[in-house]
Amino acid sequence: MTRSPSPASVPPEAPGQPAGPDGRTARPGPADRADPVDSLILETTDNGVRRLTLNRPEVRNAVTWEQRERLIDRLADASADPDVRAVVLTATGKGFCAGADLRGAPATGERVAGDVARMIRRGAQRLITAVLDCEKPVIAAVNGTAAGLGAHLALACDLVLAAESARFIEVFVRRGLVPDGAGAYLLPRLIGPQRAKELLFFGDAVPAAEAQRLGLVNRVVSDGELVAVAREWAERLATGPTRALALTKQLVNASLDGDRAAALGAEATAQEINMTTADAQEGVASFVARRDPVYRGR
Repeated sequence: MTRSPSPASVPPEAPGQPAGPDGRTARPGPADRADPVDSLILETTDNGVRRLTLNRPEVRNAVTWEQRERLIDRLADASADPDVRAVVLTATGKGFCAGADLRGAPATGERVAGDVARMIRRGAQRLITAVLDCEKPVIAAVNGTAAGLGAHLALACDLVLAAESARFIEVFVRRGLVPDGAGAYLLPRLIGPQRAKELLFFGDAVPAAEAQRLGLVNRVVSDGELVAVAREWAERLATGPTRALALTKQLVNASLDGDRAAALGAEATAQEINMTTADAQEGVASFVARRDPVYRGR
C-alpha cells in the first residue's frame, strides 16, 4: 500500500474536472425533472441497463443528504422496474466519491445520546443497504478516488471495476472516527479481518492495482476503457436470467452471515422460487432443444 496524503488533502472540497461518463446524453430521471437534486444524479437507461452517475465533480462527488436520499430512491426504482435488468453506478470528473458531505444535512438542535447512532442508521447504512438489497446486479465503475463512505458505496456493489487512476481510502481513522457505512462489515468479508484492520487502522490510500490484488475489485482497466467495459459487463448481465441473478445475489450475501444449514435451506427455497419464472423454463427448454436461451427478465 502507498502512503496516503495528509487528511487535509483528501477533500470533500478538493477540485475536480467535469467529464461526461460516456458518449450518451445523461439526463435526469423521469420523476421531478425540475428538481435541482436530479442534476446531481444523472440517469440513463439503455439496453436494460440503468446508469446512475454522481455529478458533483467540483467536490469529487461528496454525497449530500438530499443526494443520498435520491440515490436510495433510484436504486429502489431499479429494483421494481422490470425493464431494468442491471445497474451501473459511476461518477463524473476525477473522483468517484469523497464520502459524505454533511454540510447539506438538515439542521438539528442540541445533540443528545442516541442522535449519532440514529443518524448513521438512517443515513449511511441505508445507502449501503440499498445497494446490497437492490434486486438487480449493481456494477461500480470507479473512475477515481473512493474515500470513506464513497469506498463503501463501491465495495457494496456486486462487481467492482476500477480505472487505473482509482484508489480506495478508509479515511475515518484520520478524523479520529470509527468507520461507518458498513465498512467494518464489508471489508472483512472481502479481504479477511487482518487485511481489513490494516486498511481501517492506517487509512492509507490503496491504488487500483493493489486493490485488485487484495480482492477489493474484480478488474482494473485503463481510464479510457472504464466506460466501455462497464457497459459490456452490464449489458451481458442484462441479457441474463434476471430473477435467478437476484436470488443468487441474495444467497451469496446471506451465506456470509449464517450457518451451513441456513444457507442450504435458503438455496433450496431460492431454487423453488426461481423454477416458477419464465426465464428458468426457457433455460431448461433451450438446453433440451440445444439452442441458445433468450432470457426476458421474467
